[in-house]
Amino acid sequence: MKPVTIYTTPICGYCRAAKNLLSSKGVQFTEINVMAHPSRRAEMTQRANGRRTVPQIFIGDTHVGGFDDIASLEREGKLDPLLAD
Repeated sequence: MKPVTIYTTPICGYCRAAKNLLSSKGVQFTEINVMAHPSRRAEMTQRANGRRTVPQIFIGDTHVGGFDDIASLEREGKLDPLLAD
């Protein structure tokens, strides 16, 4: 499985939903709390091509986007192939 990174804040409901979706699939992920580590927000924004909202989700080197994007991939049956090595 490809490494998954998710940039979050603790007060974000969409962040929780994205983490719940990944966890329900047995996906382990690295969570970066940009509220606790403000310097990482600039990193997130750069990696996400200017997107500043959370969550921002990366599977391997692929920027997936936010919760709506990953939920759409799941509904379309495209998330599992993206996660696979």
